[in-house]
This record gives sequence, C-alpha cells and structure tokens, in this order.
Amino acid sequence: MAMRRATRAAIQACAGYSSSSGYLARHFHASSGDSKKIVGVFYKANEYATKNPNFLGCVENALGIRDWLETQGHQYIVTDDKEGPDCELEKHIPDLHVLISTPFHPAYVTAERIKKAKNLQLLLTAGIGSDHIDLQAAAAAGLTVAEVTGSNVVSVAEDELMRILILMRNFVPGYNQVVNGEWNVAGIAYRAYDLEGKTIGTVGAGRIGKLLLQRLKPFGCNLLYHDRLQMEPGLEKEIGAKYIENLNEMLPKCDVVVVNTPLTEKTRGMFNKELIGKMKKGVLIVNNARGAIMERQAVVEAVESGHIGGYSGDVWDPQPAPKDHPWRYMPNQAMTPHISGTTIDAQLRYAAGTKDMLEKYFKGEDFPAQNYIVKDGELAPQYR
Repeated sequence: MAMRRATRAAIQACAGYSSSSGYLARHFHASSGDSKKIVGVFYKANEYATKNPNFLGCVENALGIRDWLETQGHQYIVTDDKEGPDCELEKHIPDLHVLISTPFHPAYVTAERIKKAKNLQLLLTAGIGSDHIDLQAAAAAGLTVAEVTGSNVVSVAEDELMRILILMRNFVPGYNQVVNGEWNVAGIAYRAYDLEGKTIGTVGAGRIGKLLLQRLKPFGCNLLYHDRLQMEPGLEKEIGAKYIENLNEMLPKCDVVVVNTPLTEKTRGMFNKELIGKMKKGVLIVNNARGAIMERQAVVEAVESGHIGGYSGDVWDPQPAPKDHPWRYMPNQAMTPHISGTTIDAQLRYAAGTKDMLEKYFKGEDFPAQNYIVKDGELAPQYR
C-alpha cells in the first residue's frame, strides 16, 4: 500500500500536483480521526415520517444514523433544501467533509460546487446511481464517490415488471374510470394485451436487468438483451435470454423496451427521435433508469402520435420534476415520482450500506470494490 501511494504521488508530482493539491489533500487525509462534518440531502416526509419506524430515507429519520454519528463527535446536518445560491446545502458546501444524497431527491454536485468544497473528501449515494454528480470533476479533484451497490435492485426490477403489466393491460385508464364513476369496458379493452408471447428487450443487463429477465421468464416471453458485456453462457441459458450486440437490431423486434443502462455522456439523450423511430409502432417503454437517457420532446411526440403505445417510469430530468414537465400530460403514460428503489426494504439496505461505508471511511479502510464509482481518480467502467 505504501509503495502504491508513493508511486502514485510520484506520478502526480510529474503531472504538476503538489502536496496541497485537491487530489492529495482530499484523498490521503480521508482516514483522519478528526471530527467530520457530514451533510445529508433527503426528501421531507412530513406527516409520513412517524408512520413507519423503518422509513429511514427521509430528512426526519436521516438514514437512522444521527445518534451514532453525533456520539462519535461528528456533525450531521440534514436538509431537503438543495437548489439555488441561497439554499441550505450551499451554506455548508465550503466546509463539509462528506455529502450523502439519494437518487430520489438528488443533490446535484456540479464542478462549481466541487471547487467551492475545499474540505470535501467523500460523496456517498444512499442507493444506486451517482449521475447527479459531475464524476469527471470529482475524479480530477481526488474525491471518492461511492454508492450502495445492490441495495435496491430487487425493488427496481419488481417495479419494472409491474409497469410492463400496467402498460400491457392498459390498467391506468381502467383505474381512472373507477375513480371518476365511469364504466366503459371498450375504452380499456381495445388496447389491452397478454404478456405471454411478447418480445421484451432490456437495454442494459446489469444487476437490475438480469433480475427483470429472471422474473419475466415464467410469463413465456421472448427475452432479448443488449449490453456492453454478454452474460456467462450458463446464466444466459438459465434465464432464457438472447444477447443482441447491435441495439439497432434489437429494438425493431421488441414489443416492450426496458431501459436499464446508467446515465453517462454516451447514453444521455440516447433515445432520440431517430432511435425511437426504429422501434415498432405501438412499442411500450419502461424507464426506471434515468430520465435524461430519453430526449424529452422526442418521447412526447412519439407518444402523442401513437408510435410509442405507452410510456412508464419513475425517473425525470430534472428531479423533482417541475409542474409543467410535458411527461405529466402525455397520453398513455403511467409515470410516478422516483419511487421504485426506495421501498422500505430498500431503505433498510441502503441505510445500512451507507453506515458501513462511513465506518470504513472513519477507519481509513476500503469500501467493497463494487461500491466505488470514482476511486483514485478513475471512474467505474459503467461510467467511462
């Protein structure tokens, strides 16, 4: 370890880094035993905060780690106020050491904020998905970025399966009829289908994509997947899914397309008018990955024209979504706030995972390797 650090220091010295540079100062002092200032950004639960003792992912319950942190002498500030120059988060940027956020109410960590955060060492995502952080800027500044990998994959995969069925069976109009005191079977049945025999394709087959494919197998679907890596042959056979290396080849075959790829510079706006145009007319799309993977207006136009037969997801760009966001008003949509990965079970997992990483941080120990998004100036492969 000492030799590796010395080698890295020599390399950085050649590249123009000094011992007072952001990289060295932030990286090598992370294991200091001094008191740390930790800021958590979560959504407010208000009256719901006391309705479930395991509702940990909100401002009021703050991942359940306040007492633990404060008894160890650390300062723990929690807020939902994260936007604008006068927000509560901005007041703490200059002297915080650790920033914890969630994908459900993300604190957008820009290059400008990183530059202001002179003491910042660690950015933790309580959940999965760290694209609310400028990862290139974080890497250049020597910050560590980590998330609780695997904490909500079951939650999201189950939610995706639910959304596929909701769209396939045209559920939302039926529910709305009941709420509105109506009864018009024809208004639902003319575009309701069975899932059996349909071709489902997932764009991305990481942890969530694999779980979704496994859960779809009993429905008797034709399962396809596109990813930068192909599954091991044994697992592929067990799931019964076929790998399609070329996305343009897979999309026209699909009755349902599920988006399971991370948001990167390569995937931002990937589903534009041209790509959507290659899909079947009437295709159903489920996106619980990230809203910015879709070109906003291209989705609206395709849904309104009927080229996309139905769109469902819980991710928006930005989040929270403004009241005038056009996806709120599209026909044949089944959108929700970003909820798929924050079930109570998932909250227990990502709260425990966050505490575990903080414990390791205070001791100067490494995190589980799969949790790192940025480490030693390098991005995880899925974000490159």
